[in-house]
Amino acid sequence: MNGAVLLGLMVPFVGTALGAMMVVFVKSEMNHNMQRAFTGFAAGVMVSASFFSLLIPAVSQASETMGKKAVIPTTIGFCFGMLFLLLIDTITPHMHLNESVEGPKSNLKKNTMLVLAVVIHNIPEGMAVGVLYASWMQGNKLVSFTAALSLAIGIAIQNFPEGAIISMPLYANGMSKSKACLQGILSGIVEPIAGFITIILASFIIPLMPALLSFAAGAMIYVVVEELVPDMAEGEHSNIATICFMIGFAAMMVLDIALGG
Repeated sequence: MNGAVLLGLMVPFVGTALGAMMVVFVKSEMNHNMQRAFTGFAAGVMVSASFFSLLIPAVSQASETMGKKAVIPTTIGFCFGMLFLLLIDTITPHMHLNESVEGPKSNLKKNTMLVLAVVIHNIPEGMAVGVLYASWMQGNKLVSFTAALSLAIGIAIQNFPEGAIISMPLYANGMSKSKACLQGILSGIVEPIAGFITIILASFIIPLMPALLSFAAGAMIYVVVEELVPDMAEGEHSNIATICFMIGFAAMMVLDIALGG
């Protein structure tokens, strides 16, 4: 694995880390509408990335050898991606920003469960970046290095507000700014780890690359449907999250088209 790929895997983590550092410079808890705006933007980026960076290349790659039957591995991969995140979501105790708790009963502290919720969210993002880099490393002409980099950059952009969304509530719950910042930063380390593991696994199952691409897409869509959309719609009606979803989707689409060639 070359240095450029390793650095590329770290790009989303850097976005999370920079966002988490915002807690050091603020004096109060993040405004609820601001949280919804950031959540909407993140959802837009993830949906756009799932289609333009993952599902379309998956279908195109499978079509070269399977024709119309390309729908089989991509559909199976997509469904298994969603089911995989459903399993992780079910067996891991975690808490959302609205303080609703999911998963098995646990004696974990509230702050720990908040961090676990973000970790679950970050797993598919790391997988998505990793599988694109793996596809490029294996010589897939449909996936360029810049396409993988564009996805990494897009996720890093949406990770910036996400880093703040996790560190600032931790601070509001009584944690010191320095510790809240560190926890927010560490919540993002799962992304390069998940990406690295995905690259290693992909090297052993090259023929299944279309399924892996769609698997990552399914995992990301699960997070959007299960976590982000409910957070966007919570509370008094507001269009801010919808508008920010549009901006995030369009930004990722433009980034993928501009750098994906």
